[in-house]
Amino acid sequence: MARPRRNPHPHCTGVRRRAFLADVGMGFTGLVLGSMLAQEGTFRGTAAASDELAHWSPPDGRPHFAPRAKSVIWLFMVGGTSHMESFDPKPALNKYAGKTVAETPLPDPLQSPFVKKNLRELVQGLHHPHPNLYPLQVGYQKRGQSGIEVSDWWPHLGDCVDDLAIVRSMWTTDNDHGAQLQFHTGRHVLEGQFPTVGSWVQYGLGTLNDDLPQFVVMGTPIADCCGGVGGHGGAYLGPAYHGVQMSVDPRNPLPYATPVGGITHDEQAAQFGLLNRLSRLTAVEYPDDAALRARIKSYELAFRMQTAVPEVLAFDTESAATQQLYGLDQDATREFGQQCLAARRMVERGVRFVQLFHGSNGGAGAWDAHGGLKAGHTALCGAVDKPIAGLLKDLKQRGLLDETLVVWGTEFGRTPGAQNSDGRDHHPYGFSVWLAGGGIKGGVVHGATDELGFHAVENRHYVTDLHATVLHQLGLDPRRLEVPGRKRLEIDFGTPIREIIA
Repeated sequence: MARPRRNPHPHCTGVRRRAFLADVGMGFTGLVLGSMLAQEGTFRGTAAASDELAHWSPPDGRPHFAPRAKSVIWLFMVGGTSHMESFDPKPALNKYAGKTVAETPLPDPLQSPFVKKNLRELVQGLHHPHPNLYPLQVGYQKRGQSGIEVSDWWPHLGDCVDDLAIVRSMWTTDNDHGAQLQFHTGRHVLEGQFPTVGSWVQYGLGTLNDDLPQFVVMGTPIADCCGGVGGHGGAYLGPAYHGVQMSVDPRNPLPYATPVGGITHDEQAAQFGLLNRLSRLTAVEYPDDAALRARIKSYELAFRMQTAVPEVLAFDTESAATQQLYGLDQDATREFGQQCLAARRMVERGVRFVQLFHGSNGGAGAWDAHGGLKAGHTALCGAVDKPIAGLLKDLKQRGLLDETLVVWGTEFGRTPGAQNSDGRDHHPYGFSVWLAGGGIKGGVVHGATDELGFHAVENRHYVTDLHATVLHQLGLDPRRLEVPGRKRLEIDFGTPIREIIA
């Protein structure tokens, strides 16, 4: 029997060459990029869930059928925008202000045959209908040739109403702010983490620009209380399908991708070349590590983005008229205007899905109007109305609206009844969203809530119907995106809202 070879270096641990190169590779990565992948905890959390996908090949990047849109700009108002004071005005609230439903000739929304028929969709929880009806806190008027009624808090967007398809009959099942996560994944926050609509888009379609991410996130994402990174995460699809967070600061858009130590671009290119060779050796050692593969891909993309992203955010190359269109010349609208302008420049360059958050404040969100609704919504609408309208007008005049689907949403509406004398509570039973461009009809209203704005009673749509509509316009069939070992519920797939599709 052969004797084992004596280790000539007794203080050496005997690490194998491949393992050594793997460790060196990842150590070198840390030296090169420092804080790359600030969401490292998310990568670790999803790696195990991705093991079963190790040998699974995702879709080939081609649409399943002819698409109507190439890209999506997803605008999300964090906290719950009042549907009655935005895109579903209810004059009955003014007529019966201060009265309870029992004191009006209107049917009690909680005792109606409709509610009894749909008991399985009633939301149990901490929040209540609030009996005393609260009047509209702003006026409204018919806008555009379509004559659709829009709140006076949205004058600029009202000018674009003929390009909008407003869906007034959305509903969901979370009456607290976990609905923010549910709006993006279709699942209740208590059910765990599931891929977001942006992640499904990235999973299903190939890139249109190798120098930019397919899925970009701007603005402060939803807080940990309400889903956190799950609001733009790939969950069991793996870390490669997370949205990439980006700042609109042209001087520092990607802190983790900025060269460190004063090295030149050429020097860093040489470092990345070595890193790439080391990474390939590491991949041999850990062939089933989805997090490692995603990390390597992210490092390579980060290097290319160092040139591409600052160019995207060079707002000074835009005309003064364009900057004014987005409100960059005004303090109130500048921040969100920059994000909307960046979104246009990104889809113009082939980014598939741009997700913009507005109103994140470390908690439930600024749009959460339990009190001071009039003052709060006046300021919030003033910050986003002009930039969003500018985005639609700019896309249209550049011929991009036909191939770009713009979606506006919020996690739920607000109660018809008053809370704290000058606010409205959470309301998941009926609320509004709108879509524009990307093969969607303009100047139409689909669905309806009752006279008080309480229940969605006509052409009702759970939030995954919105997801299905987005995927359909991009040429994707959600059932053909099924992942092995991850059976989705029927409601997860949703149904496209065909009545608003041109």
